[in-house]
Amino acid sequence: MATLDKVKMGLRISTTALDDELADLIKAAEQDLGIAGVVLPDSLDEVCTTAIITYCKMRFGLPEDVDWLKRSYDEQKAQLVTATGYTNWGDANV
Repeated sequence: MATLDKVKMGLRISTTALDDELADLIKAAEQDLGIAGVVLPDSLDEVCTTAIITYCKMRFGLPEDVDWLKRSYDEQKAQLVTATGYTNWGDANV
């Protein structure tokens, strides 16, 4: 299933009218993760997909629980940054 379809399911959206806006949010989520140092695999796994869905929930519309969603997304992003296989930091000592 495509990431757009998974995000739409996560947001409980069945129409295609919002596909362009959601596609932009997905790209923004991927770029935000990339800025943090996360290298997304070609085939997104559930961990990456969940972070992207959370980002989209946080940024789409006017969610009442935006603070909780922001904390949740930041935690997911932090876990990806520190998890083996999601960055290309290599053995560099920074």
